[in-house]
Amino acid sequence: MNPVISAVTERIKARSAESYSQWLAMTKEMEQAGKGRSQLSCGNLAHVVAANCAQEKSAILDFLHANIAIVSGYNDMLSAHQPYKFYPDIIAKALAEYGHTSQVAGCVPAMCDGITQGQPGMEMSLFSRDVVAQATAITLSHNAFDATLLLSICDKIAPGQLMGALSFAHLPTAFVPVGPMGTGISNDEKVSVRQQYAAGEVDSNALLTMECQAYHSPGTCTFYGTANTNQLILEAMGLMLPGSAFVPPTSELRKALTEESACRIAAAANQQSTQYRPLYEVVTAESLVNGLVAWLASGGSTNHSLHMVAIARCAGLILTWDDINDLSDVVPLLVRMYPNGPADINAFQQAGGVPTLMKALHQHGLLNTEVKTAFGDFSDVMTTPSINNGKLIWTACDDSTDGDVICTPKHVFSATGGLKVLAGNIGKSVIKVSAVAAEHQHICAPAKVFRCQNEVEKAYKQGLLDQDAIIVVTHNGPAANGMPELHKLMPILGNIQKKGYKVALVTDGRLSGASGKIPAAIHITPEALRGGAIGLVEDGDMIELNAVTGELTVQADLSARTATYTLDTPALTFGRQLFANMRHNVSSADTGATIF
Repeated sequence: MNPVISAVTERIKARSAESYSQWLAMTKEMEQAGKGRSQLSCGNLAHVVAANCAQEKSAILDFLHANIAIVSGYNDMLSAHQPYKFYPDIIAKALAEYGHTSQVAGCVPAMCDGITQGQPGMEMSLFSRDVVAQATAITLSHNAFDATLLLSICDKIAPGQLMGALSFAHLPTAFVPVGPMGTGISNDEKVSVRQQYAAGEVDSNALLTMECQAYHSPGTCTFYGTANTNQLILEAMGLMLPGSAFVPPTSELRKALTEESACRIAAAANQQSTQYRPLYEVVTAESLVNGLVAWLASGGSTNHSLHMVAIARCAGLILTWDDINDLSDVVPLLVRMYPNGPADINAFQQAGGVPTLMKALHQHGLLNTEVKTAFGDFSDVMTTPSINNGKLIWTACDDSTDGDVICTPKHVFSATGGLKVLAGNIGKSVIKVSAVAAEHQHICAPAKVFRCQNEVEKAYKQGLLDQDAIIVVTHNGPAANGMPELHKLMPILGNIQKKGYKVALVTDGRLSGASGKIPAAIHITPEALRGGAIGLVEDGDMIELNAVTGELTVQADLSARTATYTLDTPALTFGRQLFANMRHNVSSADTGATIF
């Protein structure tokens, strides 16, 4: 195995020795207490089964059978989550054949970043992850279950569910995915129309027509954003059936995989079985690093520089941005999906999907092999499911069938991964470089400072941004306003770049997997509201962004300046008053921007 992969894994374990031991001891104490239902009083149990039919009551009260908790992110507005409406019935029917049962333990809030982009609701997006984590833990607190199936896909929901489930890591746990919608219009066309609209070249009718062609049916969005990055990482970590992340939602194979997930998790719930597999045996430093490697090799969402740190801490593991940066230096880019290339997630699946990527990473010696998965071991992650004569089977995966999407053996798209950490006198930040052309990875230009993306949009429409510039958007960190994604800026900055100007973004706010071709130093910490140097940058300051050397500096004596801007109190609308305590207590971006 690559020595850097091994070294990073070992230093995470060494750094986390005390916190991981405490988490593991707590988890094993819960495990040793035995089946949760056996600890419930007769009155407790009566409440558990009150709404079930006689046959289900009998099965749930028979402790020899498994009762599976379903924690669902269902709502019928999110395209990726709408199919979950039907999953509880599919799962229950599959389990009933073997005498097992399932109950919807609870549903968690599931908001869509695509709907809240550029809207006040985006200020609640990141905080929703921690709300989901708490809601997941609350659903499992009834202590009536032997295993957990997590039904979620999208941006903050899947990380939040895993964070919550790690509080009950004595239970065997797995995710059950939905898969992507069919390919609509090309991503290049989507970007082109958005930029035309930002430039005033097409009207809102043309924009809406295009957007409805891009997002058009149940399933995940097809670009490689945060939702699909979630699924790839979770499969790479062994937290779902191998090869299941990107199977289309309406296919025969999708239904078979959902049924199989139910039956396998019930088998894994029996502590006397060789298939017994509690979550704490699956989420380890080794599997965490495997997930990080798959993320970096695929050029995944920058949101996971927050989510993976937060997830790790819920398992007592202390992951840092420096760990991620060191991994990125040795993990090659093996996948090209939009925004890193023209292909979408369906093309990735057709080229071999996650199993083929994992096989390629294994061939490069970049994975920890001493890991367990929710349903097996390391070798299983390199197998592909299919239906043969009506039966679900897995076979060893092939090499990539499309070398333009997943690299064929001995080839790489880039020698290093999709993410870099930048550091300098402005602070520490992350940048997604996998979609940024080499000529744009090193920029030196004067700062244009703004307090929100709407101010940038206004300046653009006034013609004030047609110049070389590094756009600095301050006071958008987690403590300031919940760290919203600033994707409203991408068509604007894309148009400036298209005119031949050097342009970049520097901010303590967020972007995501769809950040695209503009060099963007994001998640800057310390954030401006908490005294970060980014809050001291002024118009005209020369800033150097160098993604090659990992430097982000301003050519000014910031120590001679004092902050003159104070954050306005957000209007108490759109539920923001409910998140005031979170803004006050949230940790910095490099520690996961979590309230825990």
